[in-house]
Amino acid sequence: MNRLEFLQKGIGFIGIPSVLLAACRKDTTTVDGTSTGNNNCTSTQSETEGPFPTKSPAKFVLTDIRSDRTGVPLTIKINIQNKNASCVGLVGAIVDIWHCDKDGYYSEYGGSGIQAKDFTSVDFLRGRQTTDANGTVGFTSIYPGWYSGRAPHLHVHVYNAAGVSLLVTQIVFPTETSNTVYTTATNFYTKGTQDTSNASDNVFAGNLTTLTPVVTGSVAAGYVLTHNVVVSG
Repeated sequence: MNRLEFLQKGIGFIGIPSVLLAACRKDTTTVDGTSTGNNNCTSTQSETEGPFPTKSPAKFVLTDIRSDRTGVPLTIKINIQNKNASCVGLVGAIVDIWHCDKDGYYSEYGGSGIQAKDFTSVDFLRGRQTTDANGTVGFTSIYPGWYSGRAPHLHVHVYNAAGVSLLVTQIVFPTETSNTVYTTATNFYTKGTQDTSNASDNVFAGNLTTLTPVVTGSVAAGYVLTHNVVVSG
């Protein structure tokens, strides 16, 4: 079974709890990932961990998650805010992130129909941080590539300070930014633009309003991703 078949059959969605959360953001987006203004906290759906979750997250307490992976630099800033306390920063929350490399491959997996190339013995692009006094975590990474059947995305799992899961979700990248990266930085990204649009990605089901972050920067200077998420902490 290849990854597209996996996604079409919905394997990996079983057993993922539905978590009520909200994204307290300065913007929302249309289905194609275009930013629009919104100063309100809006409810956000949880999303599946997918077929490639981090197997032992506690061993990836890292800010720089690149390892040997190359690509356009990406700084990731995620703000976790507590809906139960007027959206102030949730201090001490544990945040795991992971995403594919420039070619669409995940570490810790491979050698199967879902991902033919074998990366089971290496680790890259996985990290864990604890939120600071402002409820913020930061990571240094690369702009992810894409693989067939999925739009470019980033996985996030948030726990409270006691290790209780609060939310599993994903972040989708704005289409215009992705197209710029994939058609400009061709020394890294060799597959061209994504084969699945953000709106037609069946994981997101066209509902991208609270899943798309603010992404600023350029191919030359690198990009900064900022995303605010509110949970009931």
